[in-house]
Amino acid sequence: MAIPVSTPVAQPTATTDLTPTPRYGSALAAVTTLFFLWGFITCLNDILIPYLKAIFQLSFAQANFINLCFFGAYFLMSIPAGKLVARVGYKRGMLLGFVVAAIGAFLFYPAAAQRVYGLFLGALFVLASGITILQVAANPYVAILGPARSASARLTLTQAFNSLGTFLAPLLGSALILSHLPKLNTAASAASIDVTAVQTPYLVIGTVLLLISLLLSRVNLPQIVPATEAASLAVDADSTRAWHYRNLVFGVVGIFAYVGAEVSIGSHLVSYLALPDVMGLDPKSAGDRVALYWGAAMIGRFGGAYLLNKVAPAKILAFNAVCAVALMLISINTTGPLAMWSLLAVGLMNSIMWPVIFPLALAGLGRHTEEGSGLLCTAVVGGALVPLLFGTVADHGGLRLALLLPVLCYAYIVWYGLRGSRRPGAVLAS
Repeated sequence: MAIPVSTPVAQPTATTDLTPTPRYGSALAAVTTLFFLWGFITCLNDILIPYLKAIFQLSFAQANFINLCFFGAYFLMSIPAGKLVARVGYKRGMLLGFVVAAIGAFLFYPAAAQRVYGLFLGALFVLASGITILQVAANPYVAILGPARSASARLTLTQAFNSLGTFLAPLLGSALILSHLPKLNTAASAASIDVTAVQTPYLVIGTVLLLISLLLSRVNLPQIVPATEAASLAVDADSTRAWHYRNLVFGVVGIFAYVGAEVSIGSHLVSYLALPDVMGLDPKSAGDRVALYWGAAMIGRFGGAYLLNKVAPAKILAFNAVCAVALMLISINTTGPLAMWSLLAVGLMNSIMWPVIFPLALAGLGRHTEEGSGLLCTAVVGGALVPLLFGTVADHGGLRLALLLPVLCYAYIVWYGLRGSRRPGAVLAS
């Protein structure tokens, strides 16, 4: 739990729900930069997967070890990170996350020099561990950095900048990495590709992470806590642990499903768009299209930051999930541009899912907020397991059959928006 300030912390008032008080404005702006950076880093995996898949001649399942190591770090590190943040505070937690992530980025240099797939996986795990600490610290910090009623709107706004990072990453990654990847037909041709193309981008990333951590250390972030226990635990006062809250438990599954679906689609877009009956694109052209998938999410989040103040977040969540199911089924059953654009449009539907599920799941947790945030970030392991299953199905039945897995994930999110996010007076039995 965050260290409380010397005076009671009241929820700030604001002219609009999207505008925090001057006290919190600079803090929100500083934390927003974190969302941009980890969005950029995470989305580079969508470029790294087809690149290393071709170079090391991997199957879809083997290539998804990248997602397994990256998002598996969330599963292993989220709860320890939550305890760390509760002990040292939000700001110190973020600074530590930056340093760990920078170390992981620098490890790409020896991994590429040695041309060993396992070293890439190790570097990704360290990089993701740092991002996990950042996630655990920053998400609840934004959620409580202003009125509780606008938590979803604030998270959506900051996630929009996260999406800006995910939009730019495929464009730069395609230019710097996939442009070195011709269409490969043999293992010999794959062995001729210079894997060191990834060294410079990740060296730059590591350097930027260290510079931002230095700047953040000089920013005066207020030490704040969630609403007082008397107010926030009025309904669920008998709960002793975070997982006793049904909205959190079902929300953990919701995050698992959402991240699993989003990552499965993004990680295989290059391969899907290269299919002859879809678009037959070369790696760089397909990589450029990946930016549209994440760009749609960026647009949706900027718009969602306003809309979520007008419409119940749970209803918007269910609506977007229904649309995602429809678009997925259209893509699976069509060819050519329609198959491409319908799948890319799913990015728009994804736009508000994380920033809506997160505060819905944390609603009413009070003193358990940090623990609940850790559990939610643990559920990001869906980005490791669902794509791995996706790759296995794709290896045996093709990419179109594998796309049914995200359909099932979005179907669950429909239910969570309509029913699972409701928080009754009683908590789950211990």
